Amino acid sequence: MAKARAEVHLLDTAEMQNMVTAIEESTRATKTGVARFIEPAQGSPLRRATAKRHHIVFGRRGSGKSSLLRKAAAELTIDRRPIAFVDLEPFKGHTYPDVLLSVLITTFDAFATWLKDAGRTPASKTTFWHRLFGTKPKRPPLEKTATNKLMAELRRQVQELKELLHSADEAEIKTSQVANRELSESSGAALDAKISAKAGPFEASATASQKASAASKFTESMERSEEYKRKKIDFLLRHIIDYQRIFHDLGELSGGDAFLILDDLYHLQRRDQPNLIDYFHRIAKNNQLWIKVGTIRHRTEWYLHGNPPTGMKLGDDADEIDLDLTLEKYSLTKDFLFAVLAAFAKESGVNLEDILAEGSRDRLVLASGGVARDFLTIFRRAVDIARERPSDHIRGSKIGAEDVNRASGEHDQTKRDELRRDITEESEEIESALARIVGFCTEKAQSNCFLVEKDRHEQYIKLIAELVDMRLIHLVRSRTSVGHRKGKAYVAYMLDLSQYTGERKRQNLAMISFWTSQGEDQMRHVKNIYDPERGNTADEPGESPAEDEPGESPAEDEPGESPATEARPATRSA
Repeated sequence: MAKARAEVHLLDTAEMQNMVTAIEESTRATKTGVARFIEPAQGSPLRRATAKRHHIVFGRRGSGKSSLLRKAAAELTIDRRPIAFVDLEPFKGHTYPDVLLSVLITTFDAFATWLKDAGRTPASKTTFWHRLFGTKPKRPPLEKTATNKLMAELRRQVQELKELLHSADEAEIKTSQVANRELSESSGAALDAKISAKAGPFEASATASQKASAASKFTESMERSEEYKRKKIDFLLRHIIDYQRIFHDLGELSGGDAFLILDDLYHLQRRDQPNLIDYFHRIAKNNQLWIKVGTIRHRTEWYLHGNPPTGMKLGDDADEIDLDLTLEKYSLTKDFLFAVLAAFAKESGVNLEDILAEGSRDRLVLASGGVARDFLTIFRRAVDIARERPSDHIRGSKIGAEDVNRASGEHDQTKRDELRRDITEESEEIESALARIVGFCTEKAQSNCFLVEKDRHEQYIKLIAELVDMRLIHLVRSRTSVGHRKGKAYVAYMLDLSQYTGERKRQNLAMISFWTSQGEDQMRHVKNIYDPERGNTADEPGESPAEDEPGESPAEDEPGESPATEARPATRSA
């Protein structure tokens, strides 16, 4: 009893509270949060993100795209390399070319601010440098007169772009108001004509004239709208050379290259994404400007074939940096996630061994799907749940697998809200696909993993990829086989933990430890093959699924039983 109380108190200590607060503050990438950045073990993404090469950084929500790009911006700033960090989420819903004008305005303004602050602030101003970057630059400040001149030019361009953006809108509004008034008047005249059945030819002629005038005004409004759109595009095309000269001068001033970071491109309308990338790519070419784009892969169009092509082509114009640590690389993903958590624990003076029960580590990894932000959020929620448990509870006071299950279930609503916000047009189709997969896994296969035939259902796999990007399905194997189906290749997925735990808890659903050899064999069972066209197990006529591999029932979730670990049997109950 005394030991239980001590452990409960440990979750309520000042150190533990500091850790939870730090985790909560870190769930959104900020300038000051770069001090906690931990680089994934694969591919040296930070070194690549600061290289003189265009890059597109891919990753699911919460995978660390913004953290990487902000860390890169900090590293470049310390070296006095001009950077502009542009968050594209505020421009969600804007249409082309207004979205490009808005991003240009923000970009030029960000470079002007960088020149004023980081470009001119001497290294002796340690308060400024250490507060934001933790160190000071070795290179001297930029030359004052040339810096002020370039800042003035950037701000002049900003003002010109703002006038173009807003003046056309005001003129268009006035034209639309005139057209609407004319339409209203013609509707009233038409009603009067119906009331007065004896209206003469003069009155009828007047009504027809008013309707024709309104129609003319409406047409004029549409034509003027298109005219302003063409004027904006023509303006942007004519000024490419001017903008190229700005970045050439910026390179001369800084003695090196500049970097433009466009974060969260997927928030923009898909049809506008390649146009925006293309415009900045044209400005950057041969002008010492390098573009770094952060986005979600299956929500993005970065290149369109055509004559001429639009955007940046991977491999030719740019390279990709993939931050998606999936469950396919389970050990690597687990090590990275716990390195992130250990950094918070060390900073706060907390020993993870004291607060995590056996079995909770793997459950945290599974619940997160390999996404760092989800991992930290679910851990934080699990702490709150474990604190609510009575001190004399049979499961003890440490964070256990059942706490993680409940925390994961609570996190489901956040994911669904993000899905509806990010995928407005296809959200119903995607949610319907998820519901069918959940039904298959929980009612038919009774397994947290399912397989889809790779060559037969390529289009459906693209739809599942959307669910993977939204962290409701997780990739387990990009290619695997099934003994009964020789010559056929399958993709293996895991249903997100939130879909069968917490309020949706399913007692008889087997949780396969796919990262073990025994678990992989169970995952490749024929009963786990999902046929999206039939909505059930893809059993061939006359074929009966093989008997399930032997497994033991639950470990973590039932009071009094010792939790399972990787070394224990590969099948567990949810």
